[in-house]
Amino acid sequence: MKENIISSLRLTIVCLLFFSGIYTLIILGFAKVFPGNGKGEIITNEGKKYYSNIGQKFTDDKYFYSRPSAVDYNAASAAGSNKGPSNPDYLAVVQARIDTFLVHNPGVADSEIPSDLVTASGGGLDPHISVQAATVQIKRISKIRGIAEGNLQQLVISNTEEPLLGFLGTEKINVLKLNIALDNLK
Repeated sequence: MKENIISSLRLTIVCLLFFSGIYTLIILGFAKVFPGNGKGEIITNEGKKYYSNIGQKFTDDKYFYSRPSAVDYNAASAAGSNKGPSNPDYLAVVQARIDTFLVHNPGVADSEIPSDLVTASGGGLDPHISVQAATVQIKRISKIRGIAEGNLQQLVISNTEEPLLGFLGTEKINVLKLNIALDNLK
């Protein structure tokens, strides 16, 4: 009995030291290697500060829409909706998002809407959309802003981020950066 208690205490102390100290330092070391040094990227635009790694709400038709958020883009309560794809409430929310998108983007078929424009991410704060999600919005923005579709397509291409290390993940676009670049077009 005494042997079990002593070995359990040793294991507890080792785990406590490892997970509260060594592991934390390892993760901090990895964070320091990546852009922003683990602090995120802060973008200042028109006197306001934004974190580019946290989703922002864009619902004005003159901007590219963001991915929906289950927490209304509140970084203090990041979470998904926890509703499965067969949940009737979830399906009703997704259908409402599809209907809203179609009203604001006439001429787009519902089959052309990428899923990331009507479904929230797991954390509810994803700052990115797919290239397809940006491309399907070009016609609406072109009409409202009077910018040629070709220029908007070039803007999308120039703001496309490649997969991590060239093969981890998919191409994506940071909506905040894209919309700031859109505002800066002459």
